[in-house]
Formats: sequence, structure tokens, C-alpha cells
Amino acid sequence: MRICIYGAGAIGGLLGAKLALSGEDVTLIARGPHLAAMKDKGLRLRIDGQELTARPAVTDDPAKAGPQDYVLITLKAPSVAPIAAAMQPMLGPKTAVVTAMNGIPWWYFHGLPGPHGNHQLKSVDPDGSLWRLIPPERCIGCVVYPAASVVEPGVVKHEYGNRFMLGEPDGGSSERVELLSQALTAAGFKAPVRPRIRDDIWVKLWGNLSFNPVSALTQATLVKIAIDPGTRDVIRRMMEESERVANALGVKFGIDVETRIGWAADVGEHKTSMLQDLELGRPMEIDALLGVVAEMGDLVGVDTPLLDAILALVIQRAREAGCYR
Repeated sequence: MRICIYGAGAIGGLLGAKLALSGEDVTLIARGPHLAAMKDKGLRLRIDGQELTARPAVTDDPAKAGPQDYVLITLKAPSVAPIAAAMQPMLGPKTAVVTAMNGIPWWYFHGLPGPHGNHQLKSVDPDGSLWRLIPPERCIGCVVYPAASVVEPGVVKHEYGNRFMLGEPDGGSSERVELLSQALTAAGFKAPVRPRIRDDIWVKLWGNLSFNPVSALTQATLVKIAIDPGTRDVIRRMMEESERVANALGVKFGIDVETRIGWAADVGEHKTSMLQDLELGRPMEIDALLGVVAEMGDLVGVDTPLLDAILALVIQRAREAGCYR
């Protein structure tokens, strides 16, 4: 299979290295010093106490990659719309696009039963360009649980986790999602095909929509937010508000709020990606993690006063730092 990883940073690099080492035909889209280092010395992966070197094709030009069987988008949400047009040379008639990213994807309402089927979300796709250029019919959902980091150009360090949940938006099985699951499993990941991928998206989002903005506002790590009674209560109430929104859309949570908070606390002294982006002056994933939930609340008639308040605060914090478009 021809597999392209668009955004070969930490998670993209982890995926690309292990898929290439397992024998898949992999192309990485990257840029800058990271791209130059991979061209020179290959992609080095530090994992389980050893360093492995993979040599996938690498480029900064999607047109050179050519049509693919799968394109895995491992960018952060604010970076997807700007590259949608550039992706087009890689999209053949049957190319599947895998959204291996945090937050609610633009295709979320595609084929969803009920009154909101095919609704387009303004917070994550303001002008409809993603829906048009990367049609929902191409998309496979993916929930990412591993953590990794780029420790120097061309070098990715795996920190923990190996699970990538996959699912067709319509909940069915398909040859394309089964083949991708098999390829990821052969590369050493756990990649189950899930019948209700939106439920899995929300379980991951539950932590992202609450801990990420609160960490950006407080500059505290996951465990500190979770054990402090005041911030823990804020997190709990944010999760409860979002749960009501999700339930109104037919989502079923397999765990409770306290368990989900516990998962985050168990990660320990870890800075969320939103806090790291704030500190580094990079665009923050506010709309796909929190703004979209407020929009969905309005859509289904569920009030989200605390989410709205935190959203306003974190947007202002990001604007002051130059991290919000």
C-alpha cells in the first residue's frame, strides 16, 4: 500500500517510521530542518530503549508524492485547511483520508442519522473548504492515544501508548479500514476498527476540551490541575456540560467523568499540547477542541455557560500571545 503521512512531526514520525520499518511504501510530508535531517540520515525513532532508523520517502511537495492509497493527516487542526488544496495531487479516485488528529473533525455530521445529518461546522471549517476539498466520503476517523516528541531534527522519541482507534463515519466495516488496521497492527500498533468512532472521539475530546484550555490559563500540568480541588471542579463541570451536548447527539460514554479525570492525572507532570503551543508562540487548537463543542451545544439547544466562559478566556489569552487567528 502507498501511505502518506502529512505532517511528519511527533505522531506522524512515529507512524511513518514504524510503518516503513514494517515494509509499507511510506512517504512523509515535512519541512524545514526536520525534513533536511530525514533526507540526510533517515528518520530515527527512539523507542523501548533503542534507536531505529527508517528511510521512507520524504518531501515537502505533495505533488511529488503522487496518488496514495491512504493519506494520514497528523497535523494540528488549525493547520489542515491551509494544506487542503496542496493535498489534491495525492488524492486518487479511491484514496482514503485518515484524520489522525485531536478534536471534532469537519466530517463529523456526515451520514449521521437524525436532523443534523451532513451539518457543516463553522468553528472547524468556516468557509466549507475542507468539506469541499476533502469530502467526507473519503474520510476514516482515527483517535490517537500515543505520545511522542521531536527531540531534534530527524529524531522522534516515543513516550508512551500504541493505540490508534479507527472507524468509518457510518459505523460500518469496509475493506479500506480493515486493510489499514492490518497494516498498523503489523507495524506494532493496536488499531481496532470501532463501530462507533464518534463515541471514541468524544472520550478523547473530553480531556482535551477541559484540561487543555485550563492548563493554558493556569500554566499547570495535568496532575496539578487534577488534584487541586478548585481546578478539578472546573474540569468536572466542563466535562458534564460537554457530556450533555454529546448525549443530545446520540453519543454514549463508556466511562464516567471521574474515571476520565483519573486518566489525565495518571499521565503526571505533563504539559498539555495547548500549553506547549502557548509557550512556543504556535497556533493553539482552540476551535476544534472547545469552540466546536460550544457550537454543537447551540445546535442541539444545550446550554454550556462554563464552556462558553472558558472559551472566551482562552481565546483572549491566545490572542494576547499571538497564537489565535
